[in-house]
Amino acid sequence: MKVVATCGRPDLATAYVAEFGPGKLVEFVEAVQPPLSREEKWVLIVSTLFGCPVGCLMCDAGNHYRGKLSAAEVLAQVDFLVRKHFPGGDVPVKKFKIQFARLGEPALNAAVLDVLEELPRRYRAPGLLPALSSVAPAGADRFWEGLLAVKRGHYRDGNFQLQFSIHTTDEELRDRLVPIKKWSLADVAAYGEEFYEPGDRKVTLNFALAEGSSLDPAVLVRIFDPGKFLVKITPLNPTYRAQRHGLRSYLSSSPPEGEAAVVRDLRAAGFDVIVSIGEAEENHIGSNCGQFLSAHLNAREGIAGGYTYPVNVSAGGAR
Repeated sequence: MKVVATCGRPDLATAYVAEFGPGKLVEFVEAVQPPLSREEKWVLIVSTLFGCPVGCLMCDAGNHYRGKLSAAEVLAQVDFLVRKHFPGGDVPVKKFKIQFARLGEPALNAAVLDVLEELPRRYRAPGLLPALSSVAPAGADRFWEGLLAVKRGHYRDGNFQLQFSIHTTDEELRDRLVPIKKWSLADVAAYGEEFYEPGDRKVTLNFALAEGSSLDPAVLVRIFDPGKFLVKITPLNPTYRAQRHGLRSYLSSSPPEGEAAVVRDLRAAGFDVIVSIGEAEENHIGSNCGQFLSAHLNAREGIAGGYTYPVNVSAGGAR
């Protein structure tokens, strides 16, 4: 693995572009959450595919796909960051979160299961918390069965975070936003019911809400048990594809002064609700979900609200 470009600031987030061969670029991110120190919370966000075949309308990684990473290639991203800060392999971090959520839909790569098996053996990290985010593609039954076995074998008692990126309760709109064959909301609920055990973290239903997207609490509570699922609402981050498709965020990049009506209604329906608005600087770095530095490097124009940090490109790298 050769790191060919970086962007960011060490006290917040840094995005890395790495090359595994001609045309095989990935990105991975490390981030902290001020005012917490790295020893309190450290988040790594790694790629599982070279690009992504899904083509979500808000994600810049969906413009190209060059295949799956091996388990060794996924682990190389983690190794690079761990050895950078903790050369001995001991990771004395209270919450050491590894998210499979940068480039690629993880359920389309069975090597992710091998990585999850390896992580507890590879690092002395008592705070290890893997987090997997998926749009729930159909036809990946063997992956989902394997994930259930790995979680039960290594990550019980709240040591795994599973998230489904839903984005809207309108199934027709969901099909447009995430244009692949995928589980219905009822299918997601059925798997989550099997996945969740007492002591686990609740399964997260993530909504990167665009203006005009429906999030109907009555639909959710009819399908999902609030005792086993929680709702997370995030801004729709500034990306080239979102701009091209006329998608604008329902939430601004700054915390709202008051609680949105949809949040009140979700809580009244019994759901725990997280309104997750990160640092606006992460949009300028290009480290947030859906953003893709390589797409920015090849773009002729900038984008409002994002990608204003300089990208340090190695000789012969990233473009």
